[in-house]
Amino acid sequence: MRRSMGSLLGAALLLGTLTPMAPARADANLFVVDLATDPASLDPHLQWDPDSYAVYRNVFDNLLARDVSGKIVPQVATSWHYDSPTQISFEIRDDIRFQDGTPLTPEDVVFSVRRITDPAFRSPQLSQFDQITAAEVTGPHTVRLTTRTAYPVLLAQLTKLSIVPKAVVEREGANFNAQPVGSGPYRFVSRTQGVRVELAANDTYWRGKPPFPRVEMRPVPDESTRIADVRTGRADITRLLSTDNADQLRSDAAMQVFWAPTERVTLLMLNTQDGPTRDPKVREAIAHAIDRDTIIEALLRGYAKPVNVPLTPASFGFTDLPAYGYDPDKARAMLREAGVAPGTAISFLTSPVFDQRIVQALQQMLVDVGFDAKISTVDAANYLRLRQGRPDEAGQASYFRWSCGCQDADGTLFPLFHSSSQWAKYSDPAVDRLLETGRNTLDEGARQAAYRTALEKIHADVPAVPLFQDVVMFAARRPVRFQPTANESFSLMEMRWVP
Repeated sequence: MRRSMGSLLGAALLLGTLTPMAPARADANLFVVDLATDPASLDPHLQWDPDSYAVYRNVFDNLLARDVSGKIVPQVATSWHYDSPTQISFEIRDDIRFQDGTPLTPEDVVFSVRRITDPAFRSPQLSQFDQITAAEVTGPHTVRLTTRTAYPVLLAQLTKLSIVPKAVVEREGANFNAQPVGSGPYRFVSRTQGVRVELAANDTYWRGKPPFPRVEMRPVPDESTRIADVRTGRADITRLLSTDNADQLRSDAAMQVFWAPTERVTLLMLNTQDGPTRDPKVREAIAHAIDRDTIIEALLRGYAKPVNVPLTPASFGFTDLPAYGYDPDKARAMLREAGVAPGTAISFLTSPVFDQRIVQALQQMLVDVGFDAKISTVDAANYLRLRQGRPDEAGQASYFRWSCGCQDADGTLFPLFHSSSQWAKYSDPAVDRLLETGRNTLDEGARQAAYRTALEKIHADVPAVPLFQDVVMFAARRPVRFQPTANESFSLMEMRWVP
């Protein structure tokens, strides 16, 4: 098996595109970041793609934050307590000022919550906050939020809630995206669409002096060009998408690679409601047909870590269970027992946004145990539409990557395996009840127990074959100090320049 896949598991071809004008040479005073794409929005309530977030996370403060270990810690809110299972009060700092000099108040916090939870505003982040039903100022420095039910994931979601100035947003309207004002360590200076975003240190920032006086963030779509920019000092840091490149750069004297496991999990989803994969024995056979170790070692250079459940250790609720185990002979025998004849067709849905080397390796593994695995490749928008659509159009197998940004089992297991979810092509009343328990109780012990039992049932039913815990990777110049985190945050305040 491993020998027959040698040619398939070769190095990936990097596809280049033209880069914008090269930045001025970076140094300790001008910190230059090469982004993979142009930020879609600088309004923190309008978008949450990685490159938009990399910019606006440094312009705005969030209600709560996570430290480098992943612990939820104060930011705009100094403390919090539950008034009831559905109401939580926050004490708001009284020493924060927005970059226009006006104070950040509880009214700004309430406005930010109401804005992002207003269905008419149509925030792409609405589903992360739609359990909030009310936000109110309850004192000179206090705010109270109300949720539909007890919602233990609320604090984790609020680490992503940026606080915007009510007066500025109401005055500027849609123009706020073009001239954002926050209370974060860097203030917005200017933007040339498709070329650069310029930021300057907020010298009165309440958490201390930002590490770099000026910052430029520039979209450079071609990864090889981004790497060349860092190597030659035209940029200081860039995100890497290719593990091949990360592996090669680890021995580069001019550069260093920072990386960390994330909460993002990669899965081979199996449709329990259509085609041969309706049979649990067939799904288990597929699990034994998948050689994760070859994928991780040969294609991902050992960066990704195997997981045996559809959750990563970075998330609350994670419980490890035994691996299915790679055993193609057992897989073939199980398929014979299930009455699946050699050459049986199975549809395999994917998209060009995924690593096609891995997709093709998975396809070959399915072929090796007797399936006629037919890859159906569609663009990202249609992939998402089909995966959320009817069981007969969602693919009997599909390559899938998922992150909720909340580091909690609810954000992964509920959308992927609760029968009410448009993503789920799986239904088990017992699993539904367990996931509802995990979502609606504040008792961490009860939640952990519910998720363990749910994961055991999911593991036995095999609606997904867990593959690996993804990583986030950066290439940087030697003087840069930075520790990536599981939630993939890109905080300039956590970076340093050490000549």
